[in-house]
Amino acid sequence: QVQLVESGGGLVQAGGSLRLSCAASGRTFSWYTMGWFRQAPGKEREFVAAISQSGARTRYSDSVKGRCTVSRDNAKNTVYLQMNSLKPEDTAVYYCAADLRTGSLEQSVSGYRSWGQGTQVTVSS
Repeated sequence: QVQLVESGGGLVQAGGSLRLSCAASGRTFSWYTMGWFRQAPGKEREFVAAISQSGARTRYSDSVKGRCTVSRDNAKNTVYLQMNSLKPEDTAVYYCAADLRTGSLEQSVSGYRSWGQGTQVTVSS
Protein backbone atom coordinates (compact mmCIF):
# COMPACT_ATOMS: atom_id res chain seq x y z
CA GLN A 1 0.00 0.00 0.00
CA VAL A 2 0.96 3.59 -0.58
CA GLN A 3 -0.47 6.48 1.42
CA LEU A 4 -1.26 9.72 -0.40
CA VAL A 5 -1.93 13.19 1.03
CA GLU A 6 -2.99 16.09 -1.18
CA SER A 7 -2.45 19.74 -0.36
CA GLY A 8 -2.40 23.14 -2.03
CA GLY A 9 -6.07 23.65 -2.75
CA GLY A 10 -7.91 26.83 -1.90
CA LEU A 11 -9.85 29.79 -3.22
CA VAL A 12 -8.74 31.53 -6.39
CA GLN A 13 -10.29 33.97 -8.84
CA ALA A 14 -10.94 32.96 -12.42
CA GLY A 15 -7.73 33.26 -14.40
CA GLY A 16 -5.58 32.55 -11.38
CA SER A 17 -3.28 29.65 -10.60
CA LEU A 18 -2.79 26.95 -8.00
CA ARG A 19 -0.19 24.27 -7.47
CA LEU A 20 -1.45 21.08 -5.91
CA SER A 21 0.89 18.62 -4.22
CA CYS A 22 0.51 14.96 -3.37
CA ALA A 23 2.94 13.44 -0.89
CA ALA A 24 3.36 9.67 -0.92
CA SER A 25 4.63 7.23 1.66
CA GLY A 26 4.59 3.51 2.41
CA ARG A 27 6.08 2.17 -0.84
CA THR A 28 8.70 3.06 -3.41
CA PHE A 29 7.19 6.12 -5.05
CA SER A 30 8.99 5.67 -8.37
CA TRP A 31 7.17 2.36 -8.93
CA TYR A 32 3.86 4.15 -9.41
CA THR A 33 2.14 5.86 -12.23
CA MET A 34 0.37 8.81 -10.62
CA GLY A 35 -2.96 10.27 -11.61
CA TRP A 36 -4.99 13.35 -10.72
CA PHE A 37 -8.77 13.25 -10.64
CA ARG A 38 -11.45 15.69 -9.60
CA GLN A 39 -15.02 15.44 -8.39
CA ALA A 40 -17.61 18.17 -8.15
CA PRO A 41 -20.76 17.79 -6.01
CA GLY A 42 -23.30 15.57 -7.72
CA LYS A 43 -20.89 14.56 -10.46
CA GLU A 44 -18.73 11.54 -11.11
CA ARG A 45 -15.03 11.54 -10.42
CA GLU A 46 -13.23 12.47 -13.62
CA PHE A 47 -9.71 12.14 -14.92
CA VAL A 48 -7.49 15.21 -15.02
CA ALA A 49 -3.90 14.12 -15.64
CA ALA A 50 -1.44 11.26 -15.27
CA ILE A 51 2.33 10.92 -15.23
CA SER A 52 4.57 7.91 -15.75
CA GLN A 53 6.96 6.52 -13.14
CA SER A 54 9.94 8.46 -14.45
CA GLY A 55 7.94 11.55 -15.34
CA ALA A 56 8.82 11.17 -19.01
CA ARG A 57 5.25 10.69 -20.18
CA THR A 58 2.12 12.63 -19.28
CA ARG A 59 -1.54 12.58 -20.25
CA TYR A 60 -4.27 15.18 -19.80
CA SER A 61 -7.99 15.41 -20.19
CA ASP A 62 -9.21 17.69 -22.95
CA SER A 63 -10.79 19.98 -20.38
CA VAL A 64 -7.45 20.92 -18.81
CA LYS A 65 -4.91 20.33 -21.56
CA GLY A 66 -2.89 23.47 -22.14
CA ARG A 67 -3.76 24.90 -18.72
CA CYS A 68 -2.37 22.24 -16.40
CA THR A 69 1.00 20.58 -16.00
CA VAL A 70 1.60 17.41 -14.01
CA SER A 71 5.11 16.75 -12.72
CA ARG A 72 6.84 14.67 -10.07
CA ASP A 73 9.89 14.72 -7.86
CA ASN A 74 10.71 11.13 -6.99
CA ALA A 75 13.41 12.22 -4.54
CA LYS A 76 10.69 13.97 -2.54
CA ASN A 77 8.02 11.30 -3.13
CA THR A 78 5.74 14.02 -4.43
CA VAL A 79 3.62 14.62 -7.51
CA TYR A 80 2.36 18.07 -8.50
CA LEU A 81 -0.43 19.56 -10.55
CA GLN A 82 0.18 23.13 -11.68
CA MET A 83 -3.12 24.70 -12.67
CA ASN A 84 -3.21 27.96 -14.62
CA SER A 85 -5.97 30.03 -16.19
CA LEU A 86 -8.45 28.49 -13.80
CA LYS A 87 -12.14 28.57 -14.61
CA PRO A 88 -15.20 28.26 -12.35
CA GLU A 89 -15.87 24.85 -13.89
CA ASP A 90 -12.56 23.68 -12.43
CA THR A 91 -14.12 23.88 -8.97
CA ALA A 92 -13.97 20.41 -7.41
CA VAL A 93 -12.23 18.24 -4.88
CA TYR A 94 -8.97 17.12 -6.45
CA TYR A 95 -7.56 13.67 -5.68
CA CYS A 96 -4.27 12.03 -6.46
CA ALA A 97 -4.09 8.31 -7.11
CA ALA A 98 -1.42 5.63 -7.57
CA ASP A 99 -1.26 2.86 -10.18
CA LEU A 100 1.37 0.13 -9.95
CA ARG A 101 1.09 -0.84 -13.60
CA THR A 102 3.64 0.37 -16.13
CA GLY A 103 2.92 2.43 -19.20
CA SER A 104 -0.86 2.69 -19.20
CA LEU A 105 -1.36 6.28 -17.95
CA GLU A 106 -4.80 5.03 -16.97
CA GLN A 107 -7.73 7.45 -17.21
CA SER A 108 -10.35 5.41 -15.37
CA VAL A 109 -10.98 5.51 -11.64
CA SER A 110 -10.89 1.72 -11.52
CA GLY A 111 -7.33 1.70 -12.80
CA TYR A 112 -5.90 3.14 -9.60
CA ARG A 113 -5.45 1.23 -6.37
CA SER A 114 -4.62 3.99 -3.86
CA TRP A 115 -6.23 7.38 -3.30
CA GLY A 116 -5.64 10.45 -1.22
CA GLN A 117 -8.27 12.26 0.81
CA GLY A 118 -8.63 15.13 -1.65
CA THR A 119 -8.07 18.87 -1.56
CA GLN A 120 -10.73 21.47 -2.39
CA VAL A 121 -10.23 23.86 -5.29
CA THR A 122 -12.75 26.67 -5.63
CA VAL A 123 -12.60 29.12 -8.53
CA SER A 124 -14.74 32.24 -8.31
CA SER A 125 -16.01 34.29 -11.24
